[in-house]
Amino acid sequence: MKQSRYFENRMRDVPDSKDGLDSSVIKDQISALLTDIQASCPAQECPRDDLYVGSAGIAYAFYHLARLLPSDTDDGGVLNHLNVAEEYIKKSLHVILHDEPSKGGIEASLLSGHAGIYAVAALVYDALHNQQQNQAKNQSTNKQTNQQTSQHYLDTFIGVHKYCLPLNFYKRGSDEMFRGRAGYLSACLLLNSRLGRTAVPDEVILPVCRAIVESGRRYSKKNQHKCPLMYMMYEKEYLGAGHGLVAILLMLLSFPKCLQDDGVDRDLRASVDWVLTCEGSPGHYPTRWGKERRKSSDELVQWCHGSPGVVYLLAKAYLVWRDDKYLRAALRCGEFVWEKGLLRKGPSLCHGIAGNGYVFLLLYRITNDLLHVHRARQFSRFMQTDEFKTNARVPDRAHSLFEGTAGTVCYLVDLIDPDNPESGLFPFMGVF
Repeated sequence: MKQSRYFENRMRDVPDSKDGLDSSVIKDQISALLTDIQASCPAQECPRDDLYVGSAGIAYAFYHLARLLPSDTDDGGVLNHLNVAEEYIKKSLHVILHDEPSKGGIEASLLSGHAGIYAVAALVYDALHNQQQNQAKNQSTNKQTNQQTSQHYLDTFIGVHKYCLPLNFYKRGSDEMFRGRAGYLSACLLLNSRLGRTAVPDEVILPVCRAIVESGRRYSKKNQHKCPLMYMMYEKEYLGAGHGLVAILLMLLSFPKCLQDDGVDRDLRASVDWVLTCEGSPGHYPTRWGKERRKSSDELVQWCHGSPGVVYLLAKAYLVWRDDKYLRAALRCGEFVWEKGLLRKGPSLCHGIAGNGYVFLLLYRITNDLLHVHRARQFSRFMQTDEFKTNARVPDRAHSLFEGTAGTVCYLVDLIDPDNPESGLFPFMGVF
């Protein structure tokens, strides 16, 4: 008999006064993971150099940690984490300097190419600049200051947008999260949020949004699709956040000026409503349109495919249009993830327990219902059990951001203070 994709969830689902997690316990877990990452996957030996499973992703994890350390941690600890982040991002930057110009869209790729690396570099050097200013001294030994270095990589990131504008710049699908325009827009959103200014201007962002809209309309019209904005990736109509429709729609919803274009708000809302019609069993969304329904033990319940990614679109739709049907659908996703989200694949963000745990932190931000914090903490606890450690699969890139423990670090950091408006956000999936 084939083993199911998830562990049976036998955990208590009623929060009580003893439900709080000791932050010192989480810090110890984080410290152990960071020590293992640096020992087992040092910057110069990291096997790949992208945001998804390479050194740039580990750099992001250390950057995230430095931003959200509790207030009782001294500034020297913050600077140390940023210095480590710099080591890892330098590795990625060194590698892509020697990349040949690509016709496959690698320059514009968020998770598997250059754009994500430039975005993280801009964030890391901006944080280094701010931290050193706070200490009232300049510790940079480079010819350029960290502020100038951050601006350089921001400008380089902005320059990449030109690769996104041809409708079919990537022959396997030009609009999704990994390699396409949605990923580029998610980095724009993060940069504008974290740098405290309009780092990426509208004249860069809006043409990319319009290319996505035009691409989706053309595909839908050509194929007489019921969804007004539809897309193909690898010759399949994926729905999930990694390669499919929901992340594309989420990014369009995230830029209000895009909604002001002729008919965009109408087509976006009709497309989100079409996504709702894809819900099978309550809270479950299939991998792609037209896909035969899987057996209940074989459903994909992970960020890249399934309801743990769909929930971000539903949450954003609720915040934009304030229609309770989107909130109800998001909560059904939460129930489904609670039941089947303890994945055997490991602790990761893309297809693991940490990524699924972020669903509950998102729902808490929207509802203020402490049940969701309880569930997020329970997912964290399960990763410490012998059952998980003995029977979960070890990912191929065991220390990376999206497939390994660097992503787990981000999740644990966000668990420390779920009320912090800067925490509880799945990397590069902006909702608020």
